[in-house]
Amino acid sequence: MSHVVFFLVPGVHLLDLAGPAQVFSTAADFGHPYTLTYVAERTEVPTAQGVPLVAGLDWPELGPEDLVVVPGWRAVTLADSPEIGAAALRALRDHHARGGTVASVCAAAEALGRAGLLKGRRCTTHHDVQDELARRHPGATVVRDVLLTADDRVITSAGIASGIDLALHLVAGRHGPAVAAKVARDMVVYARRNGHDAQSSAMFRHRSHLDDTVHHVQDLIDARFDHPLPLPTLASAVGVSERTLTRLFTRATGLTPLRYQQTLRLERAQHLISHGATLEAAARSVGFEDARMLRRLRARAA
Repeated sequence: MSHVVFFLVPGVHLLDLAGPAQVFSTAADFGHPYTLTYVAERTEVPTAQGVPLVAGLDWPELGPEDLVVVPGWRAVTLADSPEIGAAALRALRDHHARGGTVASVCAAAEALGRAGLLKGRRCTTHHDVQDELARRHPGATVVRDVLLTADDRVITSAGIASGIDLALHLVAGRHGPAVAAKVARDMVVYARRNGHDAQSSAMFRHRSHLDDTVHHVQDLIDARFDHPLPLPTLASAVGVSERTLTRLFTRATGLTPLRYQQTLRLERAQHLISHGATLEAAARSVGFEDARMLRRLRARAA
């Protein structure tokens, strides 16, 4: 079981908090248990939308598999952001030092900057304060016009609803794209809003269309991307011919069903390799008989 701690700052945006919390709560409903805890420096936390929240004062014991998320807050400039005490900043810093992941939504990248977690790392924030974040934390590399960044277990997102995408990105990394797709579909979230973001999964990049037949086939592939999925089986599942399915799928996504499945396999394999798996082990984990096809796909993507 993984612990997700939300550190709440006065003026917190409700959606910055509720979006990621819903993602992890839904993942728990599907058998991937997460414990959600809310901590703050004061018991009652005012929100930007006027609904007061109640949080605990004590941080739980956290390990490397646990996550700390700092939702964003309302501030005209980052300089106007609420004060954050030294103890809370130390808690963020110490959790990362122990191997844990720290994430921010919107203006909360400022909190990570104050904790020293942005120095030497790529990050992003809401477009209105990106320039100010770069000035306030010159050691950081602020990436503009992207939905989220991930750099050495420091994850930052652009703002408001992008917290949902950040959380789905983390679920996909921990449990695979099929689980993230299931969570997204349950939440009626189909697409990332920035298809050019290098961090975005193919599962989301190719969902910004309105073809229900193709969405259904993508659901089938997302759930079993590591299994053989012959075109006749997919076509039969949605009641169309193989030729019609290929035409519809390519028109909606720019890929054939096979290429879409291979892209999911490649992204999952790349993640496993980045976390220490061998090429051979990663290839077999995503459904290839050996590493030869994986090598070809990696070379093609390079």
